[in-house]
Amino acid sequence: MASDAVERESMEVDVLIIGGGPAGLSAAIRLMQLAQEKGEEISVIVLEKGGEVGAHILSGVVVDPVGLDSLLPDWRNRDDRPLATEVTGDKFKYLGPKGSLDISWLPMPGFMKNHGNFTGSLANVTRFLAAEAENMGVEIFPGFAASELVYGENGEVRGVVAGVAGLDAKGNKKADYEPGMELLGKYVLFAEGTRGSLSKKLIAKFDLDQGREPQKYGIGLKELWSVPEENFHEGYVQHTLGWPLDDKTGGGSFLYHFRDNGEPFISLGFVVHLNYENPYLAPYQEFQRWKHHPEVLKHIKGGKRVAYGARAITEGGFQSVPKLAFPGGALIGCSAGFVNVPRIKGSHNAILTGMMGAEAAFKAIGEGRSGDVLTEYEEAYEASSVHNELKTVRNVKPLLSKFGTILGTGLGGVEMWLNQILGWSPFGTMSHSKTDAASLKPASKFKPIDYPKPDGVISFDKLTNVSFTNTYHGEDQPCHLRVLDPELQKTSELGVYDGPSARYCPAGVYEWVEEANGEKKFQINSQNCIHCKTCDIKDPNQNIVWETPEGGGGPAYPNM
Repeated sequence: MASDAVERESMEVDVLIIGGGPAGLSAAIRLMQLAQEKGEEISVIVLEKGGEVGAHILSGVVVDPVGLDSLLPDWRNRDDRPLATEVTGDKFKYLGPKGSLDISWLPMPGFMKNHGNFTGSLANVTRFLAAEAENMGVEIFPGFAASELVYGENGEVRGVVAGVAGLDAKGNKKADYEPGMELLGKYVLFAEGTRGSLSKKLIAKFDLDQGREPQKYGIGLKELWSVPEENFHEGYVQHTLGWPLDDKTGGGSFLYHFRDNGEPFISLGFVVHLNYENPYLAPYQEFQRWKHHPEVLKHIKGGKRVAYGARAITEGGFQSVPKLAFPGGALIGCSAGFVNVPRIKGSHNAILTGMMGAEAAFKAIGEGRSGDVLTEYEEAYEASSVHNELKTVRNVKPLLSKFGTILGTGLGGVEMWLNQILGWSPFGTMSHSKTDAASLKPASKFKPIDYPKPDGVISFDKLTNVSFTNTYHGEDQPCHLRVLDPELQKTSELGVYDGPSARYCPAGVYEWVEEANGEKKFQINSQNCIHCKTCDIKDPNQNIVWETPEGGGGPAYPNM
């Protein structure tokens, strides 16, 4: 049934879920809840490519509890609750090079305020959900990367190939070679997160993005700091716009105070929208520079960075959400892209869409169906709070892209009010116009940016920070970063854009290395890869393809 001739064992369940994040685990829990309510049995498997659940999870994180409240109404009363710090202070500031302007007084709609939300670790939320799922009878296989789709006789999705291991760098079988298994389901729910490798293939195969706007992305860079008590204000949340980014470059920052096991921590991070034009811009360097601003420095001075990570974020919103269901399966969570950009929140929508997908699959299985299109899921989404939430803010991202940060933010605020009160916008539904890859302009139109050197106390070089991701990939395995046309990479990525891959990658994966003859060679340090997917998104020629490496590889984020 797979595309190659390798003989594999197969295993079939009712519902197969790809990805052990908030969406996938919520879907698994909801399936078991429904089975218990009906007094029926259902078999559910969750595959997670990380070495453990939560290993690849990275988020700010301020969580709107509406998702958890819907899934597990008693979660707040549990001793093992994963979120304990409620937001107590909420500031929004515009930064200049040395000072700041507090714009928290601006009349933003109520849903933009963070009171009633929680801050903490999304990785710990997923670990909590995984324990709940396993207690209910869900089988979770961590370290099991799904690398290939399996189709049925009628072209429907039947499952995946997972657990392939033991190939050397040239693709030859080593002594410990494992061909993996075919894991099959009556329905397969894809919860891979942003720019999932299999989800990307499914969107293309079934034309799920037909009639939709191009998906848009940002890159989120984050550090976790342990800080002195005198710097700590439990529950304080701060967001900023402006410096060090110019008005044409979208992005901003977050800074969240929370306790974990009684210890004071600050999550701080920086988001750069990936539709930036300047190939010399380096999101990682902008992040490190931003930490030296007085509005940030006063929070972390005297503290210690304990973790680092980066991840692409879906930002297309309402007009970029693809068709969700296809023969044999569906996209849930960030595989489809349900992030509310102005709120900088998506985990609640991931949970809610996971529940919707589970309810549709359970109903279909109860009716004796399998392998068809779960139209019930699509209908549930269109009637849901998720749909309404994304529709209300649908033009904020296009307004920022069109008018810049200052004017775009102002217009976006007015537009959100009009949508919330009247259900109408003078802009209609705006277009994203082009992909983030197509937004990059030739290097000849810009001057290189001279970034300050890190001081090793507040700011750090890239490779030092990568060591704080606990990233591991086996040395002798196939490179999971595939360049489709090496010559194009040289003539265009280097020749036209002056090698932006070395700057947009937050982990030092890509280098243009000068050889003895003066020629430059494109070097891929795949062992550094933290699975952010930025290269798959931002390469101007879409010449780099991110593929799933051997299971268990990649970052192992603690409490991120």
